[in-house]
Amino acid sequence: QVQLVESGGGSVQAGGSLRLSCPTSGVTYRGRAGCIGWFRQAPGQEREAVASIYSLNSNTYYADSVKGRFTISQDDAKSTVFLQLNNLKPEDTAIYYCAATAWYRDISPCRTVVAGDGGDGDFITWGQGTQVTVSS
Repeated sequence: QVQLVESGGGSVQAGGSLRLSCPTSGVTYRGRAGCIGWFRQAPGQEREAVASIYSLNSNTYYADSVKGRFTISQDDAKSTVFLQLNNLKPEDTAIYYCAATAWYRDISPCRTVVAGDGGDGDFITWGQGTQVTVSS
């Protein structure tokens, strides 16, 4: 079964930065991977989507909680999706997961998932997560 493998997590102080990576070569078809999302889950809290990117045109979407601090991007080969985390806060502490929709999906899951309108079920391939810990 195809899985995504996240990397780049770690422990930083508040105000610090991290860059998470998610190779997507296992879920692409002719360079297209549908919508790739970054999600996070803190202990005792529900999972939330923080950012998404549509691989076909690189349109990006963000949750309000991270807008202006996190940046999602993909490399020119569309084989890796990144999440740059800047100005980190203790409340950003969580396990971060990347996930992908089927490669042929339209852009709508990218929009709905970060708006909190559901849509997690459209993401069919998940990674095992990478821990991000931010100390004050």
